[in-house]
Amino acid sequence: MSVDVKIPSVGESVSSGFITQWHKAEGELVNSGDLLLTLDTDKISTEITAESSGVLEILIQEGQDVMIGAVVGRISHAQEGSKPAPKNIEEQHESAVSNDIIDIEEVKEDPTPVQSEPSEELEQYVEPVEPDKFPTINEPENKQKKRDLRLDRKAPVSPAVKVLAKEKGVDLSLIIGTGKKGAILKKDVIAFIDGGSSLVASAKESTNSLKKTSGESLPNLSIKPTKLEKPSPSKIEDNGRITRTPLSPIRRKIADHLVSAQRDSALLTTFNECDMSSVMSLRKGLQDDFVAKFGVKLGFMSIFIKAVVDGLKEVEQINARIDGNDLITNHFYDVGVAVGSERGLVVPVIRDCDKKNFAEIEKDIAKYATLANEGKLGLDDLQGGVFTISNGGIYGSMLSTPIINPPQSAILGMHNIIERPVAIDGEVVIRPMMYLALSYDHRIVDGREAVTFLRRVKDCVENPARLLVGA
Repeated sequence: MSVDVKIPSVGESVSSGFITQWHKAEGELVNSGDLLLTLDTDKISTEITAESSGVLEILIQEGQDVMIGAVVGRISHAQEGSKPAPKNIEEQHESAVSNDIIDIEEVKEDPTPVQSEPSEELEQYVEPVEPDKFPTINEPENKQKKRDLRLDRKAPVSPAVKVLAKEKGVDLSLIIGTGKKGAILKKDVIAFIDGGSSLVASAKESTNSLKKTSGESLPNLSIKPTKLEKPSPSKIEDNGRITRTPLSPIRRKIADHLVSAQRDSALLTTFNECDMSSVMSLRKGLQDDFVAKFGVKLGFMSIFIKAVVDGLKEVEQINARIDGNDLITNHFYDVGVAVGSERGLVVPVIRDCDKKNFAEIEKDIAKYATLANEGKLGLDDLQGGVFTISNGGIYGSMLSTPIINPPQSAILGMHNIIERPVAIDGEVVIRPMMYLALSYDHRIVDGREAVTFLRRVKDCVENPARLLVGA
């Protein structure tokens, strides 16, 4: 009995995925709950675990695209029975195939069938017989013709042998096993590596001997061993000058998403600059007490999220989206925060930002950042945002024009904090300044509304007390 390893559904809009890595090897014993493989989709990465215990058979290698619901592997259960457990894996596999009798079909050398007993027609299926009574290639034919199991199908192979063959690059179909029913043992693989040509010649002699005995034509085993290597997803081209690597599903999705955003929206960006002196002074003065009370640092992002929520309440048109010929106005404040990870850009959504305090928002940001780096974000973590904040300043960006995240209507770009000379009350002073950029969909947001919103965010950050009193 075996259990299929299937690609599970990870969301209504996800139809396929990409096998990034198998965490278990072909033929390896796995337990229920063990991590089997990592699947990348166009939205998230997900880990698939074993639903039962047994021996793993890999049907689709890593680096391949698969559809949702596809069978990518199989877990074979150990046979149940009253027999004592074998001492090792090879004996276990030999015991599993000890009573396995295969179906027989005559191999035709020419259009005229060859029969050892013309008056008796061979049956397609035969009743199981005791292992010690199973005829070998050196025994005379009895009532029924049975070929050597090794030449009728792929010889039984234990998981340990498969792993050894994979490591050594040996084609198991070229090896004549010496175990029960032709099972290939470790010593057979080692002997093949030490003198592969002699074993191939031996197989050829066995074939000729069987042809004389039964008068049948058997497959030609006189072929050169080939090393089976897993194809690399990357290709070196132009004499090593370039490397061609297929895009991952999440990278392809990001590309399609950004191109569609520019194609389907009337994008426009407005800019402003923000004096970060008050916020930096606030963080410096309260950081120790904040950490002691909440166990998390007070960052700039929670302050900007609160400022954005205040701006969305004042300019409702920003908190809206187009749905066909309709305008949908949102009355909730779920703000997405763009996070860069090794797998690409993701935008987890902080829920109900208007109801959460600064500490709760900071904890959510830290949690999502960890999940993003580990590739464990779920679809629910990425859906439903009404506005997005992207902080290119952590990479040193001075100024940019961010692209909105459809179907949202606007995105705020934060940038690097640079000390610059500014004029205040007729005097030139040095202040830590940040450029702010608001990209918006001009189809539903006018310039006046965009500038008003960005100005409100600037005022709240420059004077955080506004967030307390709402002035």
